[in-house]
Amino acid sequence: MLNYILKRLAEAVVVCIGISVITFLLLHVAGDPVALLLSLEAKAEDAVLLRQSLGLDQPLYVQYWIFVKGLMRLDFGQSLFIREPALDLVLERFPATLELTMAGMLVAVLISIPLGVVAAVRRYSLLDNLCTVFAVSGQAMPVFWLGLMLIIFFAVQVRLLPASGRGTLLHLIMPAITLGASLAPITMRMTRSKMLDILSQEYVRTARAKGLHEKTVLFRHAFLNACIPIVTILGVQFGRLLGGAIVTETVFAWPGLGSLAVSAIRNFDYPLAQAAILMMALIVVLVNLFVDIVVGYLDPRIRFD
Repeated sequence: MLNYILKRLAEAVVVCIGISVITFLLLHVAGDPVALLLSLEAKAEDAVLLRQSLGLDQPLYVQYWIFVKGLMRLDFGQSLFIREPALDLVLERFPATLELTMAGMLVAVLISIPLGVVAAVRRYSLLDNLCTVFAVSGQAMPVFWLGLMLIIFFAVQVRLLPASGRGTLLHLIMPAITLGASLAPITMRMTRSKMLDILSQEYVRTARAKGLHEKTVLFRHAFLNACIPIVTILGVQFGRLLGGAIVTETVFAWPGLGSLAVSAIRNFDYPLAQAAILMMALIVVLVNLFVDIVVGYLDPRIRFD
């Protein structure tokens, strides 16, 4: 098990290095922040001096090496526009994004797993067909559209929930539902598919032949074995939730890391954008690493392979 964990840690380090290179290059070829920082009356000499003061006149490989040395000290530099340490700004917004992502994950699990189990147990019934319709509709539904529809109904028409912002539990309900609805369909289909496969196995029929209660057969014998691919798909989709959180935060004016990253990219604020993107990438890598370890613990065949 230790060798398995060390191998996954090494792969995670390689992934983080690759993400840092791609993020750095894409941001630096996307635009020049000097044009936004200077006023319209600024002269060409002013642009040269500002570019030199920011270190943007050096070759890209030199700038990247300076960026890497800063990463080793957990120093992403100072935001070009807000004029505060980029890492401090990211850490200030990080709890809001984590809160929204975990709430969306909870909503997805509470919806998808019970529906997937019920759809598998009542195969080809009306309930199973309704669950299939829900899965197809959920995957086809854009996140921003669902968020806007929830705002129009619950905030404008019914006036039951606040339309935007963060503060109380009521502010979290609509963003969490919007985010969770994007993950629930694929998790429900995975749960249903795996449960159908397991319910047809010999050991399940043997358990029923022994006279075990149906709940014992379903949850102790079938569902526990179905948890491995479900845990895997939830871990893989966690990154999708973070990506969806960017759109959700924009729709609901949620003060999280996603909206901060979008603002930094729009303004070509290199230090802040790099800090925000790498933080989200690090979260995804750590979650996938945790899922790999959990799956390896649940299924020894995986870690031995």
